Amino acid sequence: MYDDILLPFDGSDGAMTVLYHVAEIANWADATIQLLYVADTTRESVTVVETEVVDALEEKGEMVLEDAEETLSTLDVDYRSDVVQGNPAPTIVEYAEQYDQDMVVISTHGQEGLSRYLIGSVTEKVLRLSSIPVLTARMQPDEQLEFPYEDILIPTDGSAGAAYAAQHGISLAASLDATVHALSVVEDSPLGIDVLSTLSGQDSEDASTDAVDDIIEEAEAQGVTNTERYVEHGTPLSEILDCIEAQGIDTVVMGTTGKRETDQISLGGVTEKTVRSAPVPVITVRKGD
Repeated sequence: MYDDILLPFDGSDGAMTVLYHVAEIANWADATIQLLYVADTTRESVTVVETEVVDALEEKGEMVLEDAEETLSTLDVDYRSDVVQGNPAPTIVEYAEQYDQDMVVISTHGQEGLSRYLIGSVTEKVLRLSSIPVLTARMQPDEQLEFPYEDILIPTDGSAGAAYAAQHGISLAASLDATVHALSVVEDSPLGIDVLSTLSGQDSEDASTDAVDDIIEEAEAQGVTNTERYVEHGTPLSEILDCIEAQGIDTVVMGTTGKRETDQISLGGVTEKTVRSAPVPVITVRKGD
């Protein structure tokens, strides 16, 4: 399912922990990990791009990647390394598309380099711009990421974007023989409508039920033998987090667009809030135009 996985890497503790998780995925998928260090030549400290300054940034990147290379070598994982210059978010997206990567993996916590941007604009821009699935992992102290995934949560609102993301989640579940958990949320309040939007009253309940049924039917059609369905009332983020905890979810797969055009991932959106808050990896999938 994944032949080539792009891992932007800065050497931070968060990035190193995610490296082990990506190595597990790569071993399972027989994939190659593409390590990428972005020498950020747009930083204020690089007011004039002189040869010496750029060379220093690239040398630092090469040193940072050496640690990752040594780790992957000990784990017997195929890898490639590259140091490039540019603005981190668009550079990551363009690199992934240019070199036909199947997934981008980003740690949302780090101390320096690329990761210090990731909780803010870089992650948000990568998720919005990338036509390739993006796995984000929110690392906490003493936290471990589990693989293979046994329980995969797919939130849905029945939109084209949610259905497109669900296809990826279902394929992943089928490959791993995992359980698909389909969730749709009926919001009790018309305020704060984000990715998992609602209609009103019984129409909303019916729409949520239909959206969940569609995922379950598609999962069963693809050979997924274990499925669970949930139509809940509340706020999308709260219900997603509650389901993760109650059902022992290992990863969430969700779209970056919903029923409204303004549902593109942005500050405060459900997808972005989930990326920030979920204690498990979140795989976001953007439906193209």
